[in-house]
Amino acid sequence: MDSYEKMHFGDLYLPGDEELMKEQTKCLEQLYIFNQTRPSEMDRRCSLLKEMFAEIGEGCYIEPPLHANWGGRHVHFGKNIYANFNLTLVDDTHIYVGDYTMFGPNVTIATAGHPIKPELRERAYQYNAPVKIGKNCWIGAGAIVVPGVTIGDNTVIGAGSVVTKDIPSNVVAVGNPCRVLREINEHDREYYFKDRKINL
Repeated sequence: MDSYEKMHFGDLYLPGDEELMKEQTKCLEQLYIFNQTRPSEMDRRCSLLKEMFAEIGEGCYIEPPLHANWGGRHVHFGKNIYANFNLTLVDDTHIYVGDYTMFGPNVTIATAGHPIKPELRERAYQYNAPVKIGKNCWIGAGAIVVPGVTIGDNTVIGAGSVVTKDIPSNVVAVGNPCRVLREINEHDREYYFKDRKINL
């Protein structure tokens, strides 16, 4: 099994492998170009994202700067996804995000980890585990999602949360470590913020 295969099977590997770094640099060059685009260059941004990402649906908007270890090469976005400034995708393996999901500013989705054993870290070993985020989620500002986590559909992750374990669908979850606070309920269907009623 070569290093590129090990990246996607959770095996320990050396990310400094010459061939890997050559491929990664190509991806980062594209990311650099994306981050230098002007706000008026929306069509160019969309075209670049289609080249950069493994998959990206229609109607996605990512506010630069975007940060991604592999420039989005292992990122699978559905349609109508919105990401505010400074989305960080540690996409050393696959990240899957469902339709209509929103990311606040400064969110980090990480797939890469390093062994606890110091001797292995000294040698720069790494392993990766995919992250899956469902449809119509809202990931609040500054949230961090660690390797191997799955978040269900329609779930809200509170700002600043650190998601270390799977979170089910249809809940509000907050904190460090992130825990389910409550299910999405009838009150949420009537009020959009505190005592402010939905009048649409």
